[in-house]
Amino acid sequence: MTINLALEYIPKRMEELGNGKNYTIRFRHLVLQANETQTIDATNQFYYLVEEADQVRVESETGVFDLSEKATNEMQYEHQSKIQIINYLSGINHLRFIHVIPKNQEK
Repeated sequence: MTINLALEYIPKRMEELGNGKNYTIRFRHLVLQANETQTIDATNQFYYLVEEADQVRVESETGVFDLSEKATNEMQYEHQSKIQIINYLSGINHLRFIHVIPKNQEK
């Protein structure tokens, strides 16, 4: 997914989920150290992968993105809940997301 596609998709997705325009967008550029594993708590939040990343695995409740994965027939660019990120490289790797945080709405 490209940044432009994500920025077009996100408002429609938030509307679909009942958030309307009540959300915040942040750009996240993760710098992963050699063989590093990170876990992100994205409960009630969304992370959109905006560049294909080689030698990295992104896994969440909504699916997996891993170009080396042979046992799946679909890669997910939208992630939420607990997200586990694994850098397979023995060097630094970069991963770019758009992070969407729905705002709490008082009823």
